[in-house]
Amino acid sequence: MTITENNHETHDHKIVSRNEWLTARLDLLKAEKELTRRSDDLARQRRELPWVRIDKNYKFETDDGNVSLADLFCGRSQLLVYHFMFGPDFKAGCPSCSAIADGFNGIAVHLANHDVMLWAVSRAPLPKLRAYKQRMGWTFPWASSFGSQFNADFAASFTEKQQLEGGIEYNFQREPAWQVCDGEGIASRMEGTPVAEIAAMTGTDVAAFTRERPA
Repeated sequence: MTITENNHETHDHKIVSRNEWLTARLDLLKAEKELTRRSDDLARQRRELPWVRIDKNYKFETDDGNVSLADLFCGRSQLLVYHFMFGPDFKAGCPSCSAIADGFNGIAVHLANHDVMLWAVSRAPLPKLRAYKQRMGWTFPWASSFGSQFNADFAASFTEKQQLEGGIEYNFQREPAWQVCDGEGIASRMEGTPVAEIAAMTGTDVAAFTRERPA
């Protein structure tokens, strides 16, 4: 419920009686319920998607040593992985990913109790992840895939060559190639945008920052 004072500007917002408001709210409630039904149907379709067998022997570095992908399940039947944007050259994690990860501490234990193991995975070396994790006060499990093709195979990390040749296909869409400026490296198509500001917070430029993706 949103309440405004009478002396505040209404910005031409329609003012009606309680009964008129109730009629409009009931119409909105019907639309909200329809949206919920559509969301439930999409969730069902997502659950019914076919599976792909993973044959690669991926390795990760964790606080408990080097482990395999199967080890990340920790005895659960399902594994939920968040590809956290923290590249090997980053000085800090992505602020947007960090805002999402702030909620992981609270849900990780509940997921584990419901047969789902949650892990964050990043390409940065483990010491960097540990330091940032301590800085942020996080306790959820975070694995380093440094030196592995795990993030790349799941379209969450890309090379400079892919970036220059338009070989990045993220979220099932192909992105246009970046350009090279003489003596200045890859030109930033996002200079002065919020993306550039966020990249600076991680200690990288836009080109390097956008070679890592959340997934």
